[in-house]
Amino acid sequence: MEIVKSTGEKVVSVLIADSSRMATQLMATALRTSGYHVDVVGTATSSEEVRAELEKYQADIAVLSASLKDGRAAGFGLAREIRSSFPKIDVVIILDEIDRETVTQAFCAGAVGVLSRDEPFEILCKCIHVVSKGQVWANSAQLRMALDTLADTPRASAYPTPSAGDASNLLTKSETKLAYLVAEGLTNKDISRQLNLSEHTVRNYLFRIFNKLGTSNRLELALYMINRGEETPASPD
Repeated sequence: MEIVKSTGEKVVSVLIADSSRMATQLMATALRTSGYHVDVVGTATSSEEVRAELEKYQADIAVLSASLKDGRAAGFGLAREIRSSFPKIDVVIILDEIDRETVTQAFCAGAVGVLSRDEPFEILCKCIHVVSKGQVWANSAQLRMALDTLADTPRASAYPTPSAGDASNLLTKSETKLAYLVAEGLTNKDISRQLNLSEHTVRNYLFRIFNKLGTSNRLELALYMINRGEETPASPD
């Protein structure tokens, strides 16, 4: 049910997810007392908790940390899931690192707002307010990163497509698993732990994948896997 203040302005319902319970509670308290028309309808620390909360409360905006309890890049996969299962919910992603690859991952995952964890809390309030009006939130540097990536994406048209030889035919099962983890934003160290491989083996896998797909870096590989239009498997196993 839509809540409206006596002033006639709609109250924006927000779900907050971060890797720390304390962080979510502090953020929720700050938003409730911020003076903005925000109603925090739930908090979560993992993808599973977010799913449960969204089944109970239909939030307007989900504010997700890229890093959740179930993984350093779990927020990206969760954002794609929300976009698919709850298309009316806008997603804002809080990033621990700001670089071209991470910002691109966030937008490709379906975020309409991105910001750094290091930015003042007031920026988060403004971001939520702007996104609730149907606009996109990012600072100039982040927008430039996204635009630079868009300028490079025509190169992806030369990559094999699902109809002309997709990754399932070009890559082995193990290589496909690893490529999906790269698309989720995991580092070589994270992938080595998840697949029980040495970092040296992970690097060798990546070189072979780059050669097979015609990609030259992790960003291009991530865009290739995302643009295939298939959902990332819930588990690499």
